[in-house]
Amino acid sequence: MSEGDGSAAAPVTLGPLDIGRVMAALPHRYPMLLVDRVEELVPDERIAAIKAVTINEDFFNGHFPGRPIMPGVLIVEALAQAAGVLAVESLGLANSGKLVYFMAIEGAKFRTPVEPGVLLRLEVAFVQKRASVCKFAGKAFVGDKVAAEANFTAMIADPPSA
Repeated sequence: MSEGDGSAAAPVTLGPLDIGRVMAALPHRYPMLLVDRVEELVPDERIAAIKAVTINEDFFNGHFPGRPIMPGVLIVEALAQAAGVLAVESLGLANSGKLVYFMAIEGAKFRTPVEPGVLLRLEVAFVQKRASVCKFAGKAFVGDKVAAEANFTAMIADPPSA
């Protein structure tokens, strides 16, 4: 079909992206890196990523002994990191040193406990994208159940000078 006939090209889909590509997009490292793999990334649109939740996570030592549950704040952080990969890949900023900072978290809801031994699926979509500020909507799933959801805003910036 030709350019002027009203047909739209299918969006380019990336994935899967391994941990090396994730680490090129994010400055986070163990124990704060909470995205293990990207299943699918559609630049300027959405991302689906995975966090393998294991009993070896440090936070399970105290949250909670005898009933390990991933803290909700870390689920939201995992969603934000997936959003960071989406933003960095969409804007072509991998290995640039740019950082993605939280500005706001709204409407966070926690529906199902996240326990060791699950794959936490992180689905995040752009709601609004500007040069340095982006808004996202995210949901975290365990199987087909929503574990958590939140809307959040982030800023893309240079790292602080030393």
